[in-house]
Amino acid sequence: MGGRKRKRLRDWRKWSRVEQVDFYMRLTMGAVPFLFPVTNGFQLLDGPSPVLGWVLLGISLVHCTHHIVLSRRCLGHYLRKRPIPWWGLALSTVLLVAFLGVYIAKTLVGGVTHITTSAMMLQASGLIVFGSFSVVARIRRYLAVSLLVAVVMTVAIVLVGGTVVGALIIGAFTVFSALWSMTVMRTSAWFLSVLWELEAARTAQAKLAVAEERLRFSRDLHDVMGRNLAVIALKSELAVQLARRGSDTALEHMEEVQRIARDSQREVRAVVRGYREADLHTELVGARGVLVAAGIECRIDDATKDALPQPVQAALAWVVREATTNVLRHADARRCAVRMRITDGAAVLVMENDGVPEKAPAPGSGSGSGLAGLRERLAALGGTLAAERREPRMFRVKAEIPLAGADAGARGADEEDADEEDRARPRITAAAVPARGEA
Repeated sequence: MGGRKRKRLRDWRKWSRVEQVDFYMRLTMGAVPFLFPVTNGFQLLDGPSPVLGWVLLGISLVHCTHHIVLSRRCLGHYLRKRPIPWWGLALSTVLLVAFLGVYIAKTLVGGVTHITTSAMMLQASGLIVFGSFSVVARIRRYLAVSLLVAVVMTVAIVLVGGTVVGALIIGAFTVFSALWSMTVMRTSAWFLSVLWELEAARTAQAKLAVAEERLRFSRDLHDVMGRNLAVIALKSELAVQLARRGSDTALEHMEEVQRIARDSQREVRAVVRGYREADLHTELVGARGVLVAAGIECRIDDATKDALPQPVQAALAWVVREATTNVLRHADARRCAVRMRITDGAAVLVMENDGVPEKAPAPGSGSGSGLAGLRERLAALGGTLAAERREPRMFRVKAEIPLAGADAGARGADEEDADEEDRARPRITAAAVPARGEA
């Protein structure tokens, strides 16, 4: 049993803030009407005409139970444009009329004893009917219908022999109940609608940011390759025509094509490398933003400021990005801390969170390649990466890069890229060139 409760609690923590608020608002809207019969209804059973008291209590509890389903469907119409639950509203109105009839009968039989208690339970039924109708109807129509109901009730009380003062009091009470119900129900629905629209806007903003980044990358790639490819195509066509005529100028044009192709290759590599580089300060600010938005308290202690070389900052920025992603995807954290220090000539980044699941796999035992890729990236600069679980629920990622070897590692990476480019370049040997007249 305890295991199930803990599982539900973990599931609750995995919900977004909007989902948690939505659940709380729906729970509140469904539970509020129960407060009236639960706190006041049992007083009707001790007074005169206890049978009618039981009937009133039963109708009220049935009405409140029906309201749980009705409020969910009304919110579905308000938030997601689903069909209006007219049958549910009709049944709720019938229950209200039935409660009102028994309420009048009990007052006539037993007098004014517990009349206040019965009126409070009548307020619960009014909240259900008026509140549900306020969610699915336009405000002007709702106010017009509420005023019409108040007028009809006032006139009906006068026609059956009631006093004018009493009829006006009932009419005023009906108007107040309608306004109060709209404030409780429609305001809650409007609040949820604003929250979900904000969540949708944030999602759309993230998608637009990705699309804008892709568009920017495509523009940069087009600017780099568009002109060069056009020149290559033109010169290649010209070289073909000259070669058919036996002109030696074709060789010069092909050498020019070769030079432009190599330049294009270097420019594309520079563009891709620029997009792969990450900024440490930007990643720290972004990590704090997304963690706080996810309900995780984040503390950043950076004592290095701008004292780190660019290659070290880029590598540590990738560590922050990957560790933050792991916290959001796999952890159930409430707090996260990031510390940056320069210790014994090395940049040290430590990132900890308290959200390790109870049955979490050992670090590095999963199928993901994020940590392995980070280790390779840091190894190119002479650095190391360690990920470990600390009891009871702490998870720690520590990255360390020596500053002395950072520049050498960066130069080695550049030389490796140059070697890779040189290896990728096709080789043309004398044996591959046909002699004159063999073609």
